[in-house]
Amino acid sequence: MTRCVALLSGGLDSMLAIRIMQAQGIEVEALNFKTMFTCCQDTSAQAARALGTNITVIGQEDDYLDLVRAPQYGYGKGANPCVDCRIYMFERAYKLMEAVDAQFIISGEVVGQRPMSQKRSDLNIIATNSGLEDLLLRPLSAKLLSPTQPEREGLVDREKLYDFHGRSRKGLIQLARDFGFTEEMIPTPSTGCALTEPEFGNKVHDLIQIQI
Repeated sequence: MTRCVALLSGGLDSMLAIRIMQAQGIEVEALNFKTMFTCCQDTSAQAARALGTNITVIGQEDDYLDLVRAPQYGYGKGANPCVDCRIYMFERAYKLMEAVDAQFIISGEVVGQRPMSQKRSDLNIIATNSGLEDLLLRPLSAKLLSPTQPEREGLVDREKLYDFHGRSRKGLIQLARDFGFTEEMIPTPSTGCALTEPEFGNKVHDLIQIQI
């Protein structure tokens, strides 16, 4: 059976990415990445139960704080090193992919939705620097991106993927309803990361300067 690993934050986009794969008969192993700055673990577990998929939760390693102190690709409005963080997460997702004998990885990223990490150029950087290259599939925006290996090999039907882009949630919410999501299953938007909050981010920057 075709199997993939899915990054699951508990947000709508990652839930939809999983449901799209399940609709094609693909087995999904969900992965949630936990750091001291995240707050969505309970949501991700609930989402996994609702989707009927197993979930693995992994924590940060010691080198994660080095990433926060000096990200190669910079910060967002707070102290959020989003591109570097995504690379870090996908590197660990790659290890799980190999451990569970999956063929590829998916995420709920949407082209142009988040200014810090979801520009087309950012998505390319993340795929390349994580080592995944075209083993990383974004089902919600796949038709706007080059075909990935699972699409080319026929593991995934590209015609049943989507071309969402930008920040509007209207089409995503409609897709969720089409998939049978109840209103309770459709979460409100949230980054789930305290580093994106400007006030908290300023405190983190101050602490980094003190440590330097």
